[in-house]
Amino acid sequence: MKILKNIFQKSRSKEDGIFFNEIQTIIGFKPQSIIYYQKAFTHRSTNQLDLNGNPMNYERLEFLGDAMLSAVIADHLFNKVPTGDEGYLTKMRSKIVSREHLNELGRDLNLIRFVESKVPTQHFGENIHGNIFEALVGAIFLDKGYDFCQKFIQKSVIIPYVDIAKLEGKVISYKSLLIEWCQKEKKLFNYEVYDDNGNDGQKYFGVRLSIDDKVIARARATSKKKAEEKASQRAYFAFQEKIDNK
Repeated sequence: MKILKNIFQKSRSKEDGIFFNEIQTIIGFKPQSIIYYQKAFTHRSTNQLDLNGNPMNYERLEFLGDAMLSAVIADHLFNKVPTGDEGYLTKMRSKIVSREHLNELGRDLNLIRFVESKVPTQHFGENIHGNIFEALVGAIFLDKGYDFCQKFIQKSVIIPYVDIAKLEGKVISYKSLLIEWCQKEKKLFNYEVYDDNGNDGQKYFGVRLSIDDKVIARARATSKKKAEEKASQRAYFAFQEKIDNK
């Protein structure tokens, strides 16, 4: 297994110099300790260990970055919307740091190009983009502290993506919205999930969504969760006027 010492040796290489420059361009300032950023783009499949024998990959940085994003976004919303109560602020923060949005941020920065892995990138799940973005935020916090971390989130997330008016109307989960409406209206609902394999060898799941024993929507996707969400979205549009008026 590779040891952290080897990475410090690599830091003198031409490739690492290019990595340093590209990271500096993305974050907007010069990194102090490049090792944090190298770790932020190291996949667990490399089986690297640090000098203490601890795993050398982005997963712990991802946890830290998630916490920093939540803190900075919460602070922004608290000051930006002084009339918002706890429930409102929590919902708005969830919309900003949703997995879908974080994946979008990671894709926009093309962070996946930096990932060191023994697994081909085409085999990564969609969430790799958001996971790496969170790890990058965690690396910035460890390298430069809260103020720099806040500036990066302000520049990369809040300014280009946070529009309060648009976010207020954004639906995070159509399934949650539909279930909440059904419960308020005392309507029975049921998600019937079944295997729906195609001819391409890919495993699919089908969903029939019934409300009051009537099939309202059908959908298929590569996971049960995605299929249920897609069916819920279709059902939402079928009842949109009634749901939005509640």
